[in-house]
Amino acid sequence: MQKFIKVLMVVVPVSLISWGFILKNQNTGEEVLLKVIKENLDYMHFAPLEINDEMSERAFDHYLEFVDGNKRFLIQSDVDELSTFKDKIDDETINGNYAFFNKSLDVLTNRIDLCQEFYREILENPFNFELIDSVNFDEDLPFAKDEMELKTRWHKYLKYNVMTRVATALKVEEAKSNDSSNTEEIKTFEQIEKETREAVLKNHDDWFERLKKLDRKERLTTYVNAITTLYDPHTTYFPPADKENFDIRMSGQLQGIGAQLQEKDGYIRVTSIVPGSPSALQGELKANDLILKVAQGKEEAVDIVNARIDDAVKLIRGDKGTEVRLTVKKPDGTVKVIPIIRDVVLLEETYAKSVMLKDKSKDKIGYLYLPSFYADFNAEGGRSSSMDVKKELEKLKKEGAKSLIFDLRNNGGGSLQDVVEIAGFFIDKGPVVQVKARNRDPRILKDEDKGVLWDLPVVIMVNEFSASASEILAAAIQDYGRGIIVGSHTTHGKGSVQQFFDLNRSIRGKGYPDLGALKITTQKFYRVNGGATQLKGVTPDIIWPDNYTYIPTGEKEQDNSLQWDKIEPANYGVDKTRMSKFKSTVTASQNRISESPIFKEIDANAIRWKEQRDKTLFTLNLKQYQDEVERNRVISDEYKKLFKPFEELDIKTLKADEDVIKKDSTKAVRAEEWHKSLKKDVYLYETIQVAEDLI
Repeated sequence: MQKFIKVLMVVVPVSLISWGFILKNQNTGEEVLLKVIKENLDYMHFAPLEINDEMSERAFDHYLEFVDGNKRFLIQSDVDELSTFKDKIDDETINGNYAFFNKSLDVLTNRIDLCQEFYREILENPFNFELIDSVNFDEDLPFAKDEMELKTRWHKYLKYNVMTRVATALKVEEAKSNDSSNTEEIKTFEQIEKETREAVLKNHDDWFERLKKLDRKERLTTYVNAITTLYDPHTTYFPPADKENFDIRMSGQLQGIGAQLQEKDGYIRVTSIVPGSPSALQGELKANDLILKVAQGKEEAVDIVNARIDDAVKLIRGDKGTEVRLTVKKPDGTVKVIPIIRDVVLLEETYAKSVMLKDKSKDKIGYLYLPSFYADFNAEGGRSSSMDVKKELEKLKKEGAKSLIFDLRNNGGGSLQDVVEIAGFFIDKGPVVQVKARNRDPRILKDEDKGVLWDLPVVIMVNEFSASASEILAAAIQDYGRGIIVGSHTTHGKGSVQQFFDLNRSIRGKGYPDLGALKITTQKFYRVNGGATQLKGVTPDIIWPDNYTYIPTGEKEQDNSLQWDKIEPANYGVDKTRMSKFKSTVTASQNRISESPIFKEIDANAIRWKEQRDKTLFTLNLKQYQDEVERNRVISDEYKKLFKPFEELDIKTLKADEDVIKKDSTKAVRAEEWHKSLKKDVYLYETIQVAEDLI
């Protein structure tokens, strides 16, 4: 839900941020763009930067990373030539000059032309995949020392690209040959290799055509964002654009399949899955998957490595009911084709829902799942997560639940107002979160309603993708001693608030162009104990291993993230009577986790993910590559077999929901599938035992 931004916004009178820049007629606006952005950032950003030589050097390195992070275009002499501007970007930002930017465009244009000659020449001839060789994809690799070394890099990069595709095609042909009913001709290795080189050539021609079509405004956006994202990764410049593309860039949402993405290091990476979306219901596309190719149904896949995010969006979006096939690389190194039928988000799947759980114990445990902190600000009496959670809690209590599991895993946040109200269901009046802008006293958001809706034990489940409002709720429950938090080693750690500003409000005069908008980080969230949720997130009381245990995720993974800090705590009370039982409950859970064969395997798999993540050297020998792919597949398949249903776990639909589900066959099917997934959830099974120990 993007609408929750309305709750977080601070209204700033336009007069306070109008510095009176006047543009002349027939002007592109470039000479004031950086000035206007700088002034907005100086005035509004939570932690503005000092514009000096140190900032200039950081902006220089950041820009080169933006335009050539994979070191495939520039050589060291180019960098040396551009380095004469390394300490001048601060002055150019203040004065609205673009000498460095202009020079970089000249250098890049020449290198793009040269590299196009490289790949076209290299792809004319077959590759020898029997040689023992490797390619290095290390991000910290230095720039090539000369054009000869740059060409060698292109040769290895293209050979790897072709080899991986050949390996996939060979498996297809092998399957055909083993199929007695197959009537298609089996392609030879030479045919496959030639067709693959032609396909890679076409993909690169398309890529370079897109590169050459980028106009000055689009390239200027990259340069400006190399400066703005020095402040923090969420402070971003948006140039004037049509409404559709503007919305896509702001939300990062792929309409049609329901995934959010990020363009980084030449790859389109999935950052989260929208609850109730086709991707969520299909179930195979996950956060941190890299999308390598996109195909329309059974048509030939288009390679989107090195594609711009807008180009990727155009390929993935489509009409309702049509199929898109995504070739993705999983964090464990396996590559998989995922078919998804485009559709709208099923709203019912985005709402709070609950069931009753029982294992060997006689006690009933209530389970409440909340995908996001939704709220409909545009409809009077529209649905809100706080009202829905209240109804679910009342139903669970009525049906005899003795303890509650509140699942916030993968919940990316939402309405600030709703999270404050939901926290109030568990505490008897008091502060929930502190919101602070620069040089201002914190604003304390409180639960004003005396009384507690749910006074029984509470266990909150979180993971690395629990963010924003999820972290606020988990932190409040933890600080008050109201319940136990269980989950991954940390939550997402995004504890900042952004606001959009129309840059044209900062100028006056007639005849000036549209300068676009600026998203600025203006505030930070703080727990009632004074600690920020920024960067550190919330550390659970009980930590279990998962696939991301050894991999930096969330805000820690971002460049230039705002740091963690602390302010004065709010005035709140701790429920010490409940906390007396926490210690033994936590110890018992930690002992079960450490002795569990499944959790041991999960930890081993997390180490394997870390090794895959850190790997930078890849073979260029086809046989070695095929063997490695097969090893990864076998390990991945064996790992998936670990997650079998817990037969002793009984999952019951609430009596209050039975009639509604029985009358709707679609809802019945979805409820059955949900129950099946819950029965195989090893984390939920452990959490049930925690909830039972608290009774």
